[in-house]
Amino acid sequence: MKINPLGDAAVVVTLEGAAEAGTVAVAQALAAALEADPIAGFSECVPANASVAVYYDPVRIASAAGAPPFERLRAWIEERAAAAGAGGNPQGRLLTVPVCYGGEFGPDLEAVGAAHGLGAEEVVALHHGAEYLVSAVGFTPGFPYLHGLPERLHTPRRGTPRSRVPAGSVAIGGTQSGIYPFETPGGWHLIGRTPWRLFDPYARPPALLQVGDRVRFQPVTLTAFGSWPGHPSQGAE
Repeated sequence: MKINPLGDAAVVVTLEGAAEAGTVAVAQALAAALEADPIAGFSECVPANASVAVYYDPVRIASAAGAPPFERLRAWIEERAAAAGAGGNPQGRLLTVPVCYGGEFGPDLEAVGAAHGLGAEEVVALHHGAEYLVSAVGFTPGFPYLHGLPERLHTPRRGTPRSRVPAGSVAIGGTQSGIYPFETPGGWHLIGRTPWRLFDPYARPPALLQVGDRVRFQPVTLTAFGSWPGHPSQGAE
């Protein structure tokens, strides 16, 4: 574990290993341990992949102890990391996300298949047959980076990003899959769309998917998509 400054009011804790299920779980456990026993001046922490960003107020930490703020914070993180390891790693939820693949919802589905010598049905089968890990949430509020995309579907991002990607779009970018919570520009390949709303500012937590959660995709028809709870016609957006 390495702890390095991230500006003058944050540090980044980098764990050993790639962003796999075990490492992501360790990062999640460390974040939970820090939040459960905060030091004076602690603001928040954000786990992502194999790291945790810790934000703090150096003035408050300096006034609480004689050591320099960074050294005081590092000692506290190391102490809580030991406690997190002793307490075991949390188990994320398994959520099955409905997706309508192809057509107007997945304009890049056939192109992704062609890039790998696959038909559209084979791409769908590979994509929804895998189980994914939410290794990070970011880019836009609630956007899940999903680790676990089958290697045969690894596809470089589009050469020219779209200026408008509809909310709910399920996409492939490089070695990962993801879901756009809002209409936004984006450079990933769109292969389908979910009727689920991934971000609600009035919910606690506001992001539906959290780091450490596991995701499976369930293909649904266009008719089922239109009547699924959470679709805009149901007043969810």
